[in-house]
Amino acid sequence: MFTRVRGRAVRVTLLVGVGCAVLIGCAGLLWRLHDMAAYVADGDPARGGYVQDAESADRAAAAVLAGPAREVPPAGPAAGDTSTRDTGSRDAGGSGPPVRGTGGPPAVVPWHSGGWRPSDPLVARPAAAEPAIGALFSPGEDADQDHHCSASVVHSPGGDLVATAAHCVYRGVLGFRTNLAFVPGYRDGAAPYGVWVPTRVDVDPRWIEDQDPDFDVAFLRVRRPGHPGERLEDATGAQTVRFGPELPAPARVVGYPNATEYPVECFNTARAEGPAQLRLDCADVPDGTSGGPVLTDAHTLIGVVGGRDGGGDEETSYSSLFGDGVRALYERAAAPR
Repeated sequence: MFTRVRGRAVRVTLLVGVGCAVLIGCAGLLWRLHDMAAYVADGDPARGGYVQDAESADRAAAAVLAGPAREVPPAGPAAGDTSTRDTGSRDAGGSGPPVRGTGGPPAVVPWHSGGWRPSDPLVARPAAAEPAIGALFSPGEDADQDHHCSASVVHSPGGDLVATAAHCVYRGVLGFRTNLAFVPGYRDGAAPYGVWVPTRVDVDPRWIEDQDPDFDVAFLRVRRPGHPGERLEDATGAQTVRFGPELPAPARVVGYPNATEYPVECFNTARAEGPAQLRLDCADVPDGTSGGPVLTDAHTLIGVVGGRDGGGDEETSYSSLFGDGVRALYERAAAPR
């Protein structure tokens, strides 16, 4: 009898313990969702657009400058000069690991006509910071790292357009992020070209509807708080977007891992993966590189890390293919307002 009572007490205690653990877990999840909800907005789901509230954007920029980043004068080539890159030395002023060559060519070589080869081995390595490529931050209690994604400046009539992945700017059923800040040329806490915030975010409505990986692309119109009239592209230069790229093509993927304060890069051949995806096989391109550019001929954008499997796995990076849908999205984002 004593054994039965004791066994029943143990079972009751276990059930109570499990119940409490579940309740605590649920409470933690609800609190986390509450924090996330403070940094999202519905926008216009039918059109796939969100006009950023200026106050929220300014707070995000101030939070980045008060925390992980500091403005410093640009080092190296003049602002806006993306015609050269150094893959053989430590980035100026950086405290990260030395930048090593990855088997890629200098930027002035047209890759399709020769002078290009894949990384050997096919593993991403530390890269020099570049003016037109940067880290995407989302400061605040929204359960993300200081910088959670990557992005790049793309040429547009307004000189103020940034490309990234849709999943970096739109949080599933929650909505558009309202605490985004882009730091071009970021490395080791330095923001040599300032901190830029969205005035508008554009994604394909088909991404909003069900997070279709074939439409995991976003464009951000940006401004620099406290610097009215300054154009991002004038400061950093820009990538040229190519729609309907001919594949396979020599390519380079670049991005900022969550766990590092410097970018990584890898060179390999970009290939089609079905009718609507691009793939580039290379190891060690981890979380945080989402939204980072896939480039050919040095500064021609043919993809952003995203799409299938949220951007890839340990061996492969993916991108939604830059077809007619991305072209229409770009034209909408770049149109005068």
